[in-house]
Amino acid sequence: MSTLADLGDLLEKAPDEPPRSGRAGRVVLIVFLVVTLVVLGGSGGYVWWASAAALPAPTVTSHAPTANAGGPASLAVPSGGETLVRVDGGSEYLGPDAAQSFVASGGNEARSLASISKLITALVVLDAHPLTGPTDPGPTISYTEADTDLYDQFYVQGAVIAPMPDGLKLSLHDSLTTMLLPSAANYAVAVARWGFGSEGAYVSAARSWLSKNGLNDTRIVDATGIDPRNASTPTDLLTLAGLAQANPVIAQITGTRSAQITGVGTVYNTNDLLGSLGITGLKTGNLGDGTFNLLFTSSLDVGIGAPLKITGVRLGGETHDSTDADVQGLLQSISDGFHDIPLGTVGDDVGTITTPWGSKASLVLAQTTKVRTWSDTPVTVTLDTTTPQNYADGEVVGSVVWTAGPKTTSASVKISGAIEEPTLWWRLTHPSELG
Repeated sequence: MSTLADLGDLLEKAPDEPPRSGRAGRVVLIVFLVVTLVVLGGSGGYVWWASAAALPAPTVTSHAPTANAGGPASLAVPSGGETLVRVDGGSEYLGPDAAQSFVASGGNEARSLASISKLITALVVLDAHPLTGPTDPGPTISYTEADTDLYDQFYVQGAVIAPMPDGLKLSLHDSLTTMLLPSAANYAVAVARWGFGSEGAYVSAARSWLSKNGLNDTRIVDATGIDPRNASTPTDLLTLAGLAQANPVIAQITGTRSAQITGVGTVYNTNDLLGSLGITGLKTGNLGDGTFNLLFTSSLDVGIGAPLKITGVRLGGETHDSTDADVQGLLQSISDGFHDIPLGTVGDDVGTITTPWGSKASLVLAQTTKVRTWSDTPVTVTLDTTTPQNYADGEVVGSVVWTAGPKTTSASVKISGAIEEPTLWWRLTHPSELG
């Protein structure tokens, strides 16, 4: 229902009239007042409708904030020798081929395995004499005089050895630990003899095992890897790494820094990188003269949720230290290839909102946002807005969505500044714009 205040507002906004004198002026005023009272007085009439009708949508002028892609990743691929790396768990970022060959250099020719051979020895022995789990000691091995003589035999050759006193008895688990961690050649042959009766019988069993597991480009002629004819390709070695990681006994042993073995003493893992850059194993090997190898696994946290599962091999490094540096540099460059891209900051202007009755305010971001991306993955931006409900300062009226590869993040868009509601006079004089 209309009020005297409404009438006052209307009178204030009435069109200016030139001065009139006498009776004519009074007639015009009386006619205007009568018409106004008739219009205002109709309950449920035009004024009521105009004052309650839905307002027209504002005009939104927007510009989505720009988002630049990050710098391209620069992978530190080792020079010389051969390198092959596969990555599981990051295909949305790195592409579907990462699980097969994310980094490959130097070809896929067979090279001497050196002590990586001992990883095959352990797997073949466990295939014939399985343990129930990583804490199962397994059967006891009573080492013979012929076994203890291996210490002197390999000492003369300059091979890595571990103590094996007369009458020593060790569990299979401790024997494998002593073979794998310090890479003791005397234990590799002794365990192979125990498992198959002779080293020659072990070699035959190993070749059958290799064939059964599809490792057709891998050759074994002894249990230690001292013989340079023990050889394999990078592709076969990554398959071997998968078999080793799937064996809980091998995974536990190769992921151990050191172990105290009764009758032997403390044995230390030759893999100096264990625990660095997520490295969890597996085996070093070297014959000197540019034959330094590392077969490795890593659970690398790059800030995308689940860590990347990386399997890699470096063959033909110049030295033990340079091989370690090659692997460290490569893993670090993969990690560095993931980065946060800043997208927007609270208060960033993204447009304006203007009403048909002339009120205006800014549209701004309500949150500071960033997105984690790989390399120079492009970032796409979309901005959507809606009609305000209250036209109030701070009211959320839309959102900005950024997408980079598999990652999406968003920020609300809000009104910054007051938007005044239209006057009753504007409503009364713009019926065609009301809903």
